[in-house]
Amino acid sequence: MDERRSALRHHADALDLFGSRVHQVRQDQWGAPTPCTEWTVRDLVNHLVAEQLWVPPLVSEQRTIADVGDAFDGDVLGEDPVGAWDGAAEGARAAFKVRGAMDRTVQLSYGRTLGAAYCAQMITDAVVHAWDLSRAIGADEQLPDALVDFAAREVAPYAAGLSKTGLFAEPVTPPPGADVQTKLLALLGRRA
Repeated sequence: MDERRSALRHHADALDLFGSRVHQVRQDQWGAPTPCTEWTVRDLVNHLVAEQLWVPPLVSEQRTIADVGDAFDGDVLGEDPVGAWDGAAEGARAAFKVRGAMDRTVQLSYGRTLGAAYCAQMITDAVVHAWDLSRAIGADEQLPDALVDFAAREVAPYAAGLSKTGLFAEPVTPPPGADVQTKLLALLGRRA
């Protein structure tokens, strides 16, 4: 399987993984804290929904962030957070599957990048936040090995600078003999 088809498969699997956790959130858990110290469960899901909503305009429509403006700021969940996730995930999945989408240049906040690189970032975001959501709601925290391996390879080259963005916690030292998932989470400031 070529690299782009593999990334599409991982993207679909990452969306399914995060979506399975969204579907497990009980009504009384939307205000619960998450490992992302500033976010509740609702805030975390809102972040991922907004991230998915960006994909069609950036990838399919070749719009810029300036073109889209603040359309996805604030609460994008409304009264049906689960339905909002399902719709946004389906839109992102469809946008990346369009022929040539992975080879298009996409304008992101930090500059221009290939659709394949953007897709890889979206996979990593969904995988790591699936762990955050799992921990917050008491779901199974063990992530699929293939997705963990993909995310670890993706984030390793730039992980050291992520905490400088203010969007990520400082890396923590994983325990001796840690598995790949624990090392990935530690690299992104999480204690498993």
